[in-house]
Parts: sequence; C-alpha cells; structure tokens
Amino acid sequence: MKLIFISGPSGSGKTTLSNQIIKKNKNGIVLSTDNYYKTGLISKLLSIFVQGFFDRSISFNKKLFKKDFDFIYKNGISICDRCYDFEKKTIQNILNETNNISFLIIEGIFAKEFSNTLKNKDYIFLEIKTKKNECMKRVVQRDIKERGKDKKQAENDFLKSWDIYFEKFNPNSIKNNINTFTIEKTTDIDRILRKLFN
Repeated sequence: MKLIFISGPSGSGKTTLSNQIIKKNKNGIVLSTDNYYKTGLISKLLSIFVQGFFDRSISFNKKLFKKDFDFIYKNGISICDRCYDFEKKTIQNILNETNNISFLIIEGIFAKEFSNTLKNKDYIFLEIKTKKNECMKRVVQRDIKERGKDKKQAENDFLKSWDIYFEKFNPNSIKNNINTFTIEKTTDIDRILRKLFN
C-alpha cells in the first residue's frame, strides 16, 4: 500500500491537498490526525490549563490512531470514520466501510511525528510551506465557524500553534530514505501527482 504523509502548520491546506489527491486517484483514504485528539475529562481540563494543548503531542491519541492505521495498512479496508468534536471533546465513530484501499494519506499537524515512528516502511512526504498570514486567516475563519471561538481567541491560539509547530520540527526531522516534496503556492500539484501515481 502506498503511504502519503502531508504535513504543515495549522491552516496550511493539508485537508484541501488530501481531498485533491483523493478526487484524482481512486481507492484512497485519508486519516486526519485532527480526529484523534484525546477525549473526556482530562482533555477538557488540559485544554483549559495547557496553552496550545491541541497543538501539543499530549493531546494526540496515538494509541487509537496507530490501531486504525495498522488495521487499514494490513487489511486494505476501513470500517469506520472518526470525527472529533472540539466543543464536546468527544470522538464520533461513523460506520463507513471502504474496501480495496491502495493508498493511505495521513494528514495533520501530527503527521510528521507519526511518520517518524514507522520502521521499514517507505512513504512519500509532502511538506506544505505557506505564508503565516494566509494560514492565520484560514484558521481564524474555521475556529469561529467550527470550534466556537471568538476572533481574539482564535488569533492567539493560531500564533501559539505556529510557534509550537516550528519549535517541534526542523527541516531535517524526516527520514532520508523517502521521497520528500515541498508544496508551495506555485507548485504544480498535477506534476507531483503524476510522479506519485505513475
């Protein structure tokens, strides 16, 4: 199975790029790390007291993510979709069987972190580079609409998330034995997709 990791700071367009790839190439599925945050009381409390909680590794339910990843990778099927509710701090499981999966996209702010845990697996890595102010605009709009934040809180949270992302990762933090592509505004996505799927 072909593995594609898509990484970039909050609001850089990871979901958009994932959807673009899925639309143009059949038999693929996306696992978004955004749907694997921790739930329950601990998550509710920590998200109040830990600044930038949802951008830190402690918020990511690695165990559940790895379980889903391993199942899809081994069997080529997915049985359900996960959907995280940021206001309720819960994960909704939606029954949705997908068969004959030939490629798996892992996208989100924890994609790079998870890719570094894989051993003896080749994968393609797409790193999105975009301007800070463009990301901020997208994130603020999304957080007001989908996550119940006001504008000031959304802006402050974005700035913190930007710093956390770039403190956590440096340009040399991915394995050398993979195909790595940098995606910018001027990048010809179709040309890269032809390389990946031909």
